[in-house]
Amino acid sequence: MTNTNNSQQLRELVKTLVRNLGVLEKSEASCCGITLGQCHAIVEIGSRKTISLNELAELLNLDNSTMSRTVNNLVNQNLVEREIDPSDRRYVKIKLTKEGEASFHSIEESMTQYFETVLASIADDKRDQVIESLQLLVKAIKNNKCC
Repeated sequence: MTNTNNSQQLRELVKTLVRNLGVLEKSEASCCGITLGQCHAIVEIGSRKTISLNELAELLNLDNSTMSRTVNNLVNQNLVEREIDPSDRRYVKIKLTKEGEASFHSIEESMTQYFETVLASIADDKRDQVIESLQLLVKAIKNNKCC
């Protein structure tokens, strides 16, 4: 197969993967009463316990204004709270509330169960290969930003 054919095949596979995971994530997020963006924000905040708005925006590859609107909505839903750093009043830390923690754990449990099922459907001798290949793909994508 030529490089062009390989790159087209990779593009189609990644497109299909993104679409399939997007459908999964949207259905999971909507059952929690939050948007997909809010779901991603809750997962990242919950994983780190506290994070700045800038760090969160960078992690989710969003601009600060979009991230700020997302966080405002989460604050209004009592899922996250802002805490001003006493040593630098310009630095605002974001952390989950009790309700946010519950949402985070619910999302994590659902995703863990789903991906355990997915992994179980892959032959035992191919699982490590799939994980390694995805790690290589993610690294290559990060190192070669598009557009």
